[in-house]
Amino acid sequence: MATAVQASDLDLIVDKVRRAGALAQHLKSHGLITSYKSDGSIVTNADTEVNLWLKEALEEARPDYGWQSEESPDDMARLGAQRTFVLDPIDGTMGLSKGSPFWTIALAVVEAGRPIAAVVYAPDAAEMFSAATGHGARLNDAPIHVTDRTSLEDAEVLGDSRLFGKDIWPVPWPRLSVHSRPSVAYRMACVACGRADFTLALTPKRDWDVAAATLIAQEAGAVVSDHLGNPYEFNAIDSLKPSLICSGPALFPEIIRRCAHLSAL
Repeated sequence: MATAVQASDLDLIVDKVRRAGALAQHLKSHGLITSYKSDGSIVTNADTEVNLWLKEALEEARPDYGWQSEESPDDMARLGAQRTFVLDPIDGTMGLSKGSPFWTIALAVVEAGRPIAAVVYAPDAAEMFSAATGHGARLNDAPIHVTDRTSLEDAEVLGDSRLFGKDIWPVPWPRLSVHSRPSVAYRMACVACGRADFTLALTPKRDWDVAAATLIAQEAGAVVSDHLGNPYEFNAIDSLKPSLICSGPALFPEIIRRCAHLSAL
């Protein structure tokens, strides 16, 4: 069962993220203001305003917690905090800007390197994924679980279909049904609720991309790691994760086996 702290934190972040989702939808309805970061990635006023609103609301509620967000300067004081909020204010910004409903707000509470409470909220899809350690995962208050698929043949996959046809694979992948979603957290949440059997990415991710969805997926029975099977640790000095596998437990060993030769990306 979730501890009192986990339950209290989960109630808090569900409420605040739901409110932040309404803010993002309001901004979208009035026309998003878009610009580009130095790395070429898109950012909108929804990213920055949701980030600011959540930072103020959460710091008021939990002033002793650390803070880590894609849209905030990294404050290394988080390393000394017992618990840290890890936020992606808009995951899937490109999708949001193009009208996709599958963008999310992803927020986790991390303690001792592990998320203990998490939400991934897709406001336009009206889907709130949530989890607390030892308490299972839920979608709109209904329990969710990963699929029990044992064969890769015809598996439902969320990711980039081009990845599976690249010449980096010694053995071709079997036939897969691959679909795209703009939010990494949403892809993982879809694995958690059984809509997809796995998601695989060989591009780097950051803590804020995957922290919340990692707990939700794990509490739903999934296995989450990098492509070599190394589990994630969060709120470290370096937030970079080299890759992502999120899969039901029966498929995970085969996916790892297929990636084993990719020692360096």
